[in-house]
Amino acid sequence: MYVVARHHHRLLLLLAVLLYGAATGAAAAGGGPGGDDDGALLDLLQRVQSEALRAFGPRGFDPKLYVDMPLAAGADPGAAAAELPPAGGGPAPSRGEMGAFLARYLAPAGSDLAAADPPDLALPEPRGFLPRVQSGAARAWAREVHAMWWNLTRRVAPGVAAARHTLLPLPGRAVVPGSGYRELYCWDSYWVVRGLLVSKMYETAKEVVLNLLSLVERYGFVLNGARSYYTNRRVMVRDNQGQIHSLTRYQAMWNKPRPESATTDEQMASKLSSEVDKEKFYRQVASAAESGNPPDMTTLATTYIIPVDLNAFIYKMERDIEFFAELTGEHTTSKEFSETAKARQIAIDSILWNSEMEQWLDYWLPADVQCQGVYQWNSKSQNRNIFASNFIPIWLNAYHHSGVMRSLKASGLLHSSGIAASLLNTGQQWDFPNGWAPLQHLIVEGLVNCGSAEAREFAEDIATRWVRTNYAAYKESGVMYEKYDVEVCGRSGGSGEYKHQTGFGWSNGVVLSFLEEFGWPRGKEIVCS
Repeated sequence: MYVVARHHHRLLLLLAVLLYGAATGAAAAGGGPGGDDDGALLDLLQRVQSEALRAFGPRGFDPKLYVDMPLAAGADPGAAAAELPPAGGGPAPSRGEMGAFLARYLAPAGSDLAAADPPDLALPEPRGFLPRVQSGAARAWAREVHAMWWNLTRRVAPGVAAARHTLLPLPGRAVVPGSGYRELYCWDSYWVVRGLLVSKMYETAKEVVLNLLSLVERYGFVLNGARSYYTNRRVMVRDNQGQIHSLTRYQAMWNKPRPESATTDEQMASKLSSEVDKEKFYRQVASAAESGNPPDMTTLATTYIIPVDLNAFIYKMERDIEFFAELTGEHTTSKEFSETAKARQIAIDSILWNSEMEQWLDYWLPADVQCQGVYQWNSKSQNRNIFASNFIPIWLNAYHHSGVMRSLKASGLLHSSGIAASLLNTGQQWDFPNGWAPLQHLIVEGLVNCGSAEAREFAEDIATRWVRTNYAAYKESGVMYEKYDVEVCGRSGGSGEYKHQTGFGWSNGVVLSFLEEFGWPRGKEIVCS
């Protein structure tokens, strides 16, 4: 079985339960959790974002930077708003004028985070660290990746309040994903915690989980990230045997530009002629899931897709809640989630499984689904494009369809440096040739847990390719990347809405997890072959 120490198992289960709240909450809700003060600050910062784009130009422009800026000490938000040109009009400020405005009214983005030395980071390595890594080069590199937790650990500064910050206060230390991020993120946190456990940083891992718990206590679920501008699904489908199944989709109740990318969204929406079409686009882009994106983002149709990966994650989390409820004596709750999970498993197999392709496929809903109570299943509505996410149910260790591993090997997804997110080369970051650490980890861990020697050998092959490309990129650049090009060993991934991100929490966590599971023998070459 995949290496997870028994006394860490419940921490991971609790983290999975929290992410269930994120998945079911973020997929259905939308907008920000705060009140009028939050909204006034966000309106101001979005106007600042727009004027900064006009002043500084699009080259290298980071829209998120401006909505992450706190108000400067003593600054009057009303005076700041009055000094900006009216929305949609007036001459653009000069670079000097914009710079002076920012210095007068706003503090630098990230200034509301304080350094937080993790107390449990043992250097150069903790006792019992990666006992099966015998290669000197691999071990030296693993120590450097382990040490990166120091640079990624933060604490929200004292006195952070909603009226002057979009950053949300948290009770403990937070591990940020990487260089371009100034807050905790929920999905990254799972792989961050996996890496922290390999690094024997149990207290820091616990604080990450307690931070997520604090968001649940305040807002009812885990937000996408610890910012006031982050927050957000069941569809009924009747199969050919007349059985009705309930599955989940992404659907943000949001019809405005995303605050962190407002200028980008507005630019894309400018291609659309009507306000109704623009609002539909804003809802789709806010709902966008980890599936392939079209070359033209204005054609996004996220809310019309029942995704394989989302339903697999929620199934796993329902099982974990069942376990915890039984553990704490909540037998009625445990039974409820047991029945819900069983129903979802049947639904995944009935609606998403494709026996011809021997993999699970995302399912397209008709455009009028909002008006339809139950949709009749149609095999032509299965999306036959191949994505790595089609194989995420392997991770659940609950599906034993023969041929899934054969289908993965023949899919065209596996390349010299890992598994591609999809076969579609659209120019978007969740497509070819990019590979992402979480997708490698979920598939590899699922194969290992299948229990067969053949599956484990295949899993180790995938992990070896991924470790080597991470190592090569690190030796050349000195950084760990958010994503990698699976065609070229040592090349970082590209495309998407923002520049390359380094750091990087989930990449570090996955590499450390792979080295713990498979080791690295003394004679095994770690450089690109």
